[in-house]
Amino acid sequence: MLYLLFGDSAAKWIAFSGLILAFLFTCILLKLLQNILPRDGGRAFAVNGILSQGKPRGAGIVFILVFCVMTLLFVPVERELVIYLIMIAAAMLSGYFDDSSKTPWGEYKKGLIDLIIAFVCAFSYVNFNGTELSILLFGTSAALPKPLFIILAMILIWASINVTNCTDGVDGLCGSLAIVSSLSFFAVFTQLFHNTAYGQLSLLMIVCLLGYLWFNASPSKLLMGDAGSRAIGLFLALLALKSGCPLLYLVFCMVFIFDGGIGLVKVALLRFLKIRILKNTRTPLHDHARKNIGWSDTQTVFRFLIIQAVISSAYLYAVIK
Repeated sequence: MLYLLFGDSAAKWIAFSGLILAFLFTCILLKLLQNILPRDGGRAFAVNGILSQGKPRGAGIVFILVFCVMTLLFVPVERELVIYLIMIAAAMLSGYFDDSSKTPWGEYKKGLIDLIIAFVCAFSYVNFNGTELSILLFGTSAALPKPLFIILAMILIWASINVTNCTDGVDGLCGSLAIVSSLSFFAVFTQLFHNTAYGQLSLLMIVCLLGYLWFNASPSKLLMGDAGSRAIGLFLALLALKSGCPLLYLVFCMVFIFDGGIGLVKVALLRFLKIRILKNTRTPLHDHARKNIGWSDTQTVFRFLIIQAVISSAYLYAVIK
């Protein structure tokens, strides 16, 4: 919106102001509103889950709303981006209503909502961008049939929402990993594609997450809840799609995939096919690291971050010349 008022000549100052204000508003609003957020009931089966009991939960509604508003104000906005912002807000609201509900929503209800959001985003992406799929590392690309691309994009979005949600179990872990992933996409958008809008979008999410981490760093004062993790998962999937190379998600979000995804696969195989795998592995993997290996919360967060940072850096080194 501000670009329409001041033009491209003020673009750098608009971007700079947007990032600073996004961080400040996130910090200020979380400080002011934390006491009216729903309270966490503690997770019975999570390692140290009892330590979260009574803490404000659902902080995602604050930093995701700040992100959406700041995007509308400080990023060049087109119809496609508006649709994505609405869907990010929808993912945030569905998570927040679950966070604040006395009776947690069932898996099938949340799964159906995620599926609807995934369809809207996938259909919108194909409508605005087509079905070209590139593989950056090999310099190749191919156009997929439209129905197939939509189905694959829906799977990516649905999976991203849920693996990110499962990773949110240690103070600072989900938010910090999302920062590393967003920064990796920022490098791709700015260095390879010169896509200023989505590069700036990545940075806006990062500073909002930094504002949240100001309060969530161990020992945390509040939690993002499903309101934050589901919206972040959708956001990362959309960045992967808009890069033109959705397979980048497998690289830049690899720790999310392993940490949250292995548990989803394990539960699905047991529930639907009666197949039991990884009997001696606790999931999500951050619980295995803390309970079975003996890592502290801080060690778990930093080591998971280091793994993702090394993977992302190695890939970026290979493709950015």
